[in-house]
Amino acid sequence: MRVNLAMLAVLCTALVAACGSGDKPEAAPRVTLTTDRGEIVIELYTEKAPVTTANFLAYVEAGHYDEGEIYRVVRFDNDRGDPKINVIQGGLNLDQAAPLPSIEHETTNKTAILHTDGVISMARLEPGSAASEFFISIGDNPGLDYGGMRNPDKQGFAAFGRVIQGMDVVREIHALTQTVPADDPYFEGQILAEPVKFRAVIK
Repeated sequence: MRVNLAMLAVLCTALVAACGSGDKPEAAPRVTLTTDRGEIVIELYTEKAPVTTANFLAYVEAGHYDEGEIYRVVRFDNDRGDPKINVIQGGLNLDQAAPLPSIEHETTNKTAILHTDGVISMARLEPGSAASEFFISIGDNPGLDYGGMRNPDKQGFAAFGRVIQGMDVVREIHALTQTVPADDPYFEGQILAEPVKFRAVIK
């Protein structure tokens, strides 16, 4: 049987176009928080939460987190919110103003990233106020998701990635109990006497 080479070439070209180029999908970016207690490696979900991940990477790339710290631990035994949560919070620090503008609030009902164990999310006041501060969930915290009761507006918090290495470090920090008095009674017993410093943040 004779093979029409020209027709075969056309069919091959069409097949490649239909199936794609065969290139592997781009790997999710990872950020390593190097602390004096060990490394915390975070994978960012850029496709699901593009605004929030771009903001986090902007802080990383500009070096704003190079002297950051984890300064707050929230546990069932010191939490005054409802429902109670388990998280560690960090960023630039409590006294430093954010150098970049606050960002649009990406809710969990849009991103489908829920506050399960190891998920990283943005701290905020009202929706659209998140900027530099973030927290890591220890265990599942559904009260932080969209519709959850942790915040009266029920908009939840903007989750954007997950710890893929170093949850032992996260849990060690979460267990720290030496704290300093807080200006706001709501935070009493949560502000670390010796914040855990970031040695470096490497993408």
